Amino acid sequence: MRRLRVLLAGLTLALCAACSGSTGSTAASPPPGTTEDAPSPLASPSTSPSASPSASPSSASPSARATHSSPSATPSPRATTITPREAAFPDARTTGPRISLKADNPGNLSIRREGMVIKGRNITGSLDIYANNVTIIDSKITSTNWWGVNLRPGYHGLRILHSTITAVPGKGPDNGGVDYAVSNMGNSSIEIGWCDISVFGNALSMGQGNIHDNYVHDLVPFRNEGGEWQHTDAVISGGDSSGSLVIRHNTLLNPVAVDQGASAAIGLFADTGHVSNTVVDSNLLAGGAYALYGGGDGATGIVVTNNVFSTRYHGNSGVYGAVTAWNAAGSGNVWRGNRFSDGTALTPRPAD
Repeated sequence: MRRLRVLLAGLTLALCAACSGSTGSTAASPPPGTTEDAPSPLASPSTSPSASPSASPSSASPSARATHSSPSATPSPRATTITPREAAFPDARTTGPRISLKADNPGNLSIRREGMVIKGRNITGSLDIYANNVTIIDSKITSTNWWGVNLRPGYHGLRILHSTITAVPGKGPDNGGVDYAVSNMGNSSIEIGWCDISVFGNALSMGQGNIHDNYVHDLVPFRNEGGEWQHTDAVISGGDSSGSLVIRHNTLLNPVAVDQGASAAIGLFADTGHVSNTVVDSNLLAGGAYALYGGGDGATGIVVTNNVFSTRYHGNSGVYGAVTAWNAAGSGNVWRGNRFSDGTALTPRPAD
């Protein structure tokens, strides 16, 4: 995510407790004119396999997260359960590679070949993308770097489809933690579809992109290099994006305890500017301090429709509620058809 820095200090447990929270997807097959990569090494090893925090993307800063509703405003608890309504959403059966994989242990790589297709690989290492129109498909990435896949500024066209992206708890560079499954540091949209993603603190980190049909689950809490609990989000956006972000038909679960850094299932935070042009449609959300952080004051063009807020972890979907920081008066903001998993309609409380 552009212009953000890794949280190495300054986040406190009190902040965590206050913290809130495609149609048109492209085909799963590689684009015309590209070929699969040969069995030889994917690319040259990264010049800095253990990239410093200054070179990595970042989760949201504390400033935008300190305005959430306090725990005293928590609504009456609901029954905590998994319902049949949740069965239609992505899970391990509908995501991840569809073919057998070739083991590959290249370490952390910098990908620099235009139009490269990485297919059928079981990669131990991370991918840092310095090229256009790279496709990762039917593969598995197990990272102990700051990210699983990272798109660098100035590049575009990244697609990650039918793949598994995970990490090794205790082996990452952020005091044992691993921060991002996929990070978009550039200023163009990327596509992530039908992927199985787990372990990372902030799984999908981007201000623009097409995130659809993914299964994000089993995020793992960790204390960052500053000694504080890293905030965890299944999807996180920091605002100030010139493009659009579409989050459609995903399962986004954040089981982390609130006193260990739980933030949101979807966190739309105004860390670098106002949040705008974001669609959150037909997702299954659960966990976090709030399941959805809705962008806050100044957010515009936020369309939240037909989502199911699961109570599998907490009776109100998130610890303190299903949604917070929803700007009902913002231009183009739409809230429609959102329900708890028992079918009860959900309407955000007025912003404080």
